[in-house]
Amino acid sequence: MNVAVAFDHRGVHLRDRILQTLQLDEHTVVDLGTDTDAIRIDYPDKAAELGAAITGGRAERGVLVCGSGVGASVAACKITGIRAAICHDVYSAHQGVEHDDMNVLCLGSEVIGPSLACDLVRAFLAARFDGGERYVARLEKVKEMEKGMLNA
Repeated sequence: MNVAVAFDHRGVHLRDRILQTLQLDEHTVVDLGTDTDAIRIDYPDKAAELGAAITGGRAERGVLVCGSGVGASVAACKITGIRAAICHDVYSAHQGVEHDDMNVLCLGSEVIGPSLACDLVRAFLAARFDGGERYVARLEKVKEMEKGMLNA
């Protein structure tokens, strides 16, 4: 799977382990940086880059990391077609895909450690959307909400 990854200056602390996990699992990485905490990189900028990679077809899913995961999730959810959530447990990481067709996993580098981050990435990428009628109906409601926001 093509997976876009992006880190702000605080999220970069999980970068090496996440990239290693993606490579070990033979995913194609679309690396959107950053690779240092020496320069402040704002999470909305990284969310925009990652969202464009997904909506533009360069990646099927994305992993977005900031210090808490909260800012990354808030920013990514503003992009039409992006369904992002902060996950710090394995259940949410796979269930978000299975029921909600989540396409961006947001993580907090100052909330979880590298081992859990790798478990979450693996659960997220292994999961598939259920496609059940009730889940599809809910996603249609989300799409209608997005359309309304475009007209606001």
